[in-house]
Amino acid sequence: MGSLQRQSIAEPSACDEEPVSLIGAAVAGDLVAFEALYRRFAPRIHGLCLRLTGQRESAEDCTQETFVAAWRALARFEQRSRFSTWLQRIAIRTVLARRRGLRVVRELSEPAGGLPETADAASEAPPLDLERAILRLPEGARHVLVLVALYGYSHAQAAEMLGLAEGTCKAQLHRARALLSAALDLEDP
Repeated sequence: MGSLQRQSIAEPSACDEEPVSLIGAAVAGDLVAFEALYRRFAPRIHGLCLRLTGQRESAEDCTQETFVAAWRALARFEQRSRFSTWLQRIAIRTVLARRRGLRVVRELSEPAGGLPETADAASEAPPLDLERAILRLPEGARHVLVLVALYGYSHAQAAEMLGLAEGTCKAQLHRARALLSAALDLEDP
């Protein structure tokens, strides 16, 4: 996986600059300021949720849940960290909590062979070959890859968020990279 491909996923954008005045107004309870923050950060949070869930509908739900949770917790945002980092952590917790809840439902209602793959998930994948390959990774490997390689969390942080041992996290990242490398080699003409 070349550095050019990696940059296309995590490339800095205009929303990298923290809108301090909007954040301060939103913390003070200004709904219009929070809406502006939503418009600014929702695409990035949706991208994170999509990479973690692998499903567009779930990513949309998780994005909405993230911002609802952020609004409720905004008074506790101490501005010691970046607002975008704070939102990412909420999004990650939202996706993981949803995954844990859905696992119980799937175990009760899923046919023996598992849930069938839908054409929608593949057709709604982002256009980049790398993005599609990431979405095809097994869930555990995908989560570690997204958190560590794309969003820059340490193995210890990712392991804690995912409820894994740090060594397992490292092994999952190695597995994800190997699977990605094989998938991208297969997709080249």
